[in-house]
Amino acid sequence: MHTSALVLFSGGQDSTTCLAHALQRYERVETVGFDYGQRHRVELEARLTVLTELRRQFPAWDARLGDDHVLDLAVLGQVSETSLTRETAFALEDNGLPNTFVPGRNLLFMTLAAALAYRRGLQVLVTGVCETDFSGYPDCRDDTMKALQLALSLGMDRRLLVETPLMWIDKAATWALAEQLGDASGTPRGGAVLTDLVVEHTHTCYLGDRTHRHAWGYGCGHCPACQLRARGYEAFRARAAA
Repeated sequence: MHTSALVLFSGGQDSTTCLAHALQRYERVETVGFDYGQRHRVELEARLTVLTELRRQFPAWDARLGDDHVLDLAVLGQVSETSLTRETAFALEDNGLPNTFVPGRNLLFMTLAAALAYRRGLQVLVTGVCETDFSGYPDCRDDTMKALQLALSLGMDRRLLVETPLMWIDKAATWALAEQLGDASGTPRGGAVLTDLVVEHTHTCYLGDRTHRHAWGYGCGHCPACQLRARGYEAFRARAAA
């Protein structure tokens, strides 16, 4: 039986929902973030705020939430000429992938997370990759994650479980999942508390905009990440009102 997990935690909506999922399931949970020279470096600050607010507003989860780790991956920015690591406009490449795709990013993230989990004695890697609402990133696919689980388990000579709670749900369902997890936490009105926390403190915008406040949170409102988050929030509220 798995009792411990390491959550790949960026401080965004998806990884915050995955963290709540892990805190509801596992007795011991740690988090890891990555500094790879991303344009939206504000997420590195947002993730600390989210962790503080989760501890403060969800006492039962606070007891399970362990150490946070941040790994320096500047080398990834050096080899990736993408709109997430360079001041370039968002666009589609000739291969059909958006130029927000950072080649090898999730592969490297998962490998280093596995090494950290090995050292920390953690059994499960939890990541917010998704094949339903995504931009076509090949390293977010279910097949990629299954292949990584096998490769990492073989390479570490220790069985690691790769868990992807959002793989088959859309962004509206991700909002709904956060609400459900909050309600199950034992915190009064926990669903509303958690979704409000996601709105106010998580960061998704690729441009790192924390000046424009929308119903769904802060962001430029125009980049692909903001548009996806906004559509999901609107659909979530519409389903709740129906």
